[in-house]
Amino acid sequence: MVLVIGAAQTQFNRRRDGSGFRDWAAQAFNAALDMAEIERGDIDALIFASESDFFTLQLNPASVLAQDLGLCGAQTLRVEGGGASGQLAVHAGVERILSARARHVAVIGADPSASALPGDSMRELYSYSFDFWTEGLSGVTATSLYALSWQAFTMTRGGTDTDLNAVTKKNRTNALSNPNAHLPRQHDEAEFANAPVVASPYCRLHCSPLSDGAAALILSAPDAAPRARRKLAPRISGIGAASDLPGLGHRANPGQFTAKTTAAQQAMTMATIDPADISLAEVYDAYAGAELQAVAALGLAEDPVTALRNGDFAPTGRCPLNLSGGLLGQGAPVGATGVGQTASCALMLEGRYHQGLQPDRVLGHALADTHGGVGTSCAVTILQAGDSA
Repeated sequence: MVLVIGAAQTQFNRRRDGSGFRDWAAQAFNAALDMAEIERGDIDALIFASESDFFTLQLNPASVLAQDLGLCGAQTLRVEGGGASGQLAVHAGVERILSARARHVAVIGADPSASALPGDSMRELYSYSFDFWTEGLSGVTATSLYALSWQAFTMTRGGTDTDLNAVTKKNRTNALSNPNAHLPRQHDEAEFANAPVVASPYCRLHCSPLSDGAAALILSAPDAAPRARRKLAPRISGIGAASDLPGLGHRANPGQFTAKTTAAQQAMTMATIDPADISLAEVYDAYAGAELQAVAALGLAEDPVTALRNGDFAPTGRCPLNLSGGLLGQGAPVGATGVGQTASCALMLEGRYHQGLQPDRVLGHALADTHGGVGTSCAVTILQAGDSA
C-alpha cells in the first residue's frame, strides 16, 4: 500500500487576478506538504499532470515546477491522458513508491482551463481529444459525442431528462458546502426547462464548467511516513487503467464505458474488495449522464437510474457520489481533476473534509474515477481508511 500523507487543492474557478498555473501548483503543494509533516528535501519525485501544452505554454512543466517548488534534483515526470491525466499521475506516483524508486512523491495537477484561451478555441481543442483525422476534422464537439453516448446508454439502461437534472442538482447542491467549488448552485426544474440546449438532450446546465486550479498529494511508503501520520493517513490500495477505441462508432456498445469496467476490476482486484465495499466515490461527471454511465461501468449499482431515484447517491445515501460537487459543481481544471478527486477521497476517509460534506459514519473504502475522451482512457483508484481514522 501507499499512504496519502498530504492532500490539498486550490479553489476551482475562473481566475482574473493575473495568477497562473505555477502559482496555483505552489499553493496546493505547500498546503499538502504542511499536512504531510515532512520537509521539501524529503521529496524524491515530482509527478505533474496537465492536459495540454496549449494551456500551460510549457513543454517541460514538471521541471519548471521543480525549480519553483525547491525540488531541483528530484525525479520529474509530466503525465498526460486527456481528462484522465490527474488520475494517471496519481498512478505514476504510486508505482514509483511500489517499485522502491522513491519513498516520498509529490503529485500535482493543474490547468488554466478557463483562462488560457477563448471559449471557442477551447471547444476546438477539446474536439481533438478524440481522433483528429475523424471527429476532430469533422467539427463535432465533445458535448455532441457525450450526448450520443448517453442516448445509447438510455436505450438499454433507461434514464430521462429528469434524471439528468437530478444528477446536476445533487452535485451542485453538494458544492454549496465546498468553499473551493466553481458552481455552487441550487437549481429548480424551471431553470432546466429554460436553459439552452447544447446537444440534445444536454442543456447548458448538464455540462461541467471550464475551470482554473490545482490539486496536490504527498504520497509515502508506509515505513517512510512520519509516525504522527502513519496510522491516520489513508492508503491507496488499488489502481487500474484501461483504454477503449477513440471513435464511438467503432465500439460494440457506444453507451457503455467498457474500459472503465476493466480499470475498476483491476483496481478492486489489487485492493481485494468488491463494489459493495465502496463507501463513497468521486466519479467523472463532465456531463450529467456520464455520472450514471460511470456508476454502471464501475459496478456501484446494478440499476444506476433506479438507485439515483431512490437516493442511494445522496450525501446520506448508501454510496454518496461526488460530495465535492464533482466536475459539475466543484469544477474541472483538467490536469487537476483526478488529483483533486483522490485528495477529496483521502480527506473524507481521514475525517478532514469540508464541514457539511464530511460523512458522519465509519468509512472503509473510497473510489476515484476519471477518464479522457468519452470513456476512452480510464483510470480508477481505490483508497482505504487508515488504521485509526
